[in-house]
Amino acid sequence: MERYQEIERSIVKQYHKKIWSPFARAVKQYELVKEGDRIAVCISGGKDSMLMAKLFQELKRHRKCHFELEFIVMNPGYNGENYNNIIKNAEKLHVPIRVFESDIYHVVHHIKESPCYLCARMRRGHLYNQAKESGCNKIALGHHFDDMIETVLMGMFYGAQIQTMMPKLHSTNFEGMELIRPMYLIREEDIIAWRDTNQLTFIQCACRFTEKTHQSGDGIGDSKRQEIKMLIKELKKSNPHVDSHIFRSMENVNMDTVLGYKKDGKKHSFLDAY
Repeated sequence: MERYQEIERSIVKQYHKKIWSPFARAVKQYELVKEGDRIAVCISGGKDSMLMAKLFQELKRHRKCHFELEFIVMNPGYNGENYNNIIKNAEKLHVPIRVFESDIYHVVHHIKESPCYLCARMRRGHLYNQAKESGCNKIALGHHFDDMIETVLMGMFYGAQIQTMMPKLHSTNFEGMELIRPMYLIREEDIIAWRDTNQLTFIQCACRFTEKTHQSGDGIGDSKRQEIKMLIKELKKSNPHVDSHIFRSMENVNMDTVLGYKKDGKKHSFLDAY
């Protein structure tokens, strides 16, 4: 058995419960893949997106409906080492990527206020554009369970709002395009375990800004998201299910006890119906 086949086998055997099942469940539960879809699987080169690519390949082998995949990689200005790492991993894992170039890192490098926010928006715009030009109707991103619950808390603590990272959403700027997050129910610790079991090495966040900051072994820089990660880790010591509770709270919003909310950009108050 070749190396890439061993890695594929580990997904459906050793990590069937922790990775494959949550992936398949999210695809079904949130109706992420439909007949005739052409999906642009967006690969950054990190552990999450590379695993997502392999999961989609496996899904296609077990498909219950017909859909097409295109694996796209944007080079926003990676250094040579990171770029070569992506290419080598794609070859090792038998993922047929298509690379396109952009100058996002050069542009964002000169921005002092919220460079990560601007970078994310620009990257997504480029990905949508490339996907649409390739005839795709969806882009798939590798956000996972932990990204979702961290986003909830970051919105509350630093944005004074309650919002979540949706499993799918329609693009507001690219008509007919949709964003999906098929790794929505997969926990980061299980992605890390899969990576380490298979002795794989992926790039971390590789922008010029984070290259200047200290990073841990899992590529987490000094950021608000890191603060939230550490808070959740600390809370789990006394409440092991706190992360699951945060996730489920977004499915159990009691509108009778909410002071106010936004719908389609319009603000509403509980007094409207009091």
